[in-house]
Amino acid sequence: MNRPPDHAPHDPHPNRPLRGPEFGSYAAEEVGWLLTDLSGAALEAPTEDREAAIQAGRAHYAESLPIEYRPGAAYRKLFEEALDASADRLAHAVGLVGELVLDARGPGAVLVSLARAGTPVGILLRRWARFAHGLDLPHYAISIVRDRGIDAVALDHLAAHHDPRSVIFVDGWTGKGAIARELAAALNGTMFRPDLAVLADPGRCTPLHGTRDDFLVPSACLNSTVSGLVSRTVLNRSLIGPGDFHGAKFYAELAAEDVSARFLDAVTARFPAVAGRVAADAPALLAADRSADWSGWAAVRRIAAEYDVTDLNLVKPGVGETTRVLLRRVPWKVLARADAGAELAHIRLLADERGVPVVEVPPDALPYACAGLIHPRFAGGAAQ
Repeated sequence: MNRPPDHAPHDPHPNRPLRGPEFGSYAAEEVGWLLTDLSGAALEAPTEDREAAIQAGRAHYAESLPIEYRPGAAYRKLFEEALDASADRLAHAVGLVGELVLDARGPGAVLVSLARAGTPVGILLRRWARFAHGLDLPHYAISIVRDRGIDAVALDHLAAHHDPRSVIFVDGWTGKGAIARELAAALNGTMFRPDLAVLADPGRCTPLHGTRDDFLVPSACLNSTVSGLVSRTVLNRSLIGPGDFHGAKFYAELAAEDVSARFLDAVTARFPAVAGRVAADAPALLAADRSADWSGWAAVRRIAAEYDVTDLNLVKPGVGETTRVLLRRVPWKVLARADAGAELAHIRLLADERGVPVVEVPPDALPYACAGLIHPRFAGGAAQ
């Protein structure tokens, strides 16, 4: 256990990580959830009611949960096809960002995923470190909430057990970069460094990425059933006290639909096949200028101006973020780049199910494969 020399070895918040199978479907050694178990709380609300409350300023999105999307047979088939088609590409991206992480933090790296989209990626990075380097890296998942910051109690726990300078934060992908900005602001003045490692960085807001292509990470297709049966995180002051971790629910009742292990194992199985390419490509990536230029943020501002959307939070660029709009929010329309092709099959299916128009745009008009627009005038339970 490494601690900074100037940090007292005392945890002021003696909460303990939640682990499977008591919480979540991942094996206990794969991840420790620095979360409060809210499985018994009634937090789900209809999507339209949540959207109206959020846009009217009566509630924050993290105070409640959307009702879990239960995919039909056609959508489940698309997930399987996407996973089969992209497993090599995913494994290659995992390997590359894994090498960047180890270069940045060394063999004592501590992986801290941003729950929940980051959690499967953190597990894959942990598996890569073991496969390629024989390392057994600690891995935790913690909550970060837009406009509310990162879980300070969870940070205290990490600092009591590890050197904060060894921690690296992990997410699945970037959209416009809002979480990267939130992370940097939340960690300002702490010993933690705001480095964010992701599989895909189409927003161009972090140097630690496996690719900057906007491609489908199949774990974005589903909700809890590809993320260890854990909900998105909750920060509701009626349930979370000042000494508690942020919360989440464990949907044990969805075990029959769980494909969390299927996703991880399919990608892990491709590690031997991509190891040579990773070894060949990593030196050039390490030497390359990977600076963030935030061009994704600029693109979002252009989209918002074109469609008269005054709140940038309602513009969600990229395949992963567009999927979230269709699964959790009240979508207005989807912008799809004309050359995106099969990458957007599940987007088109979801949009059709919800009656959302898909607007084809020229390739040079959108640096992402697609973008989802949340309805900008949704209040009182109806579009205004």
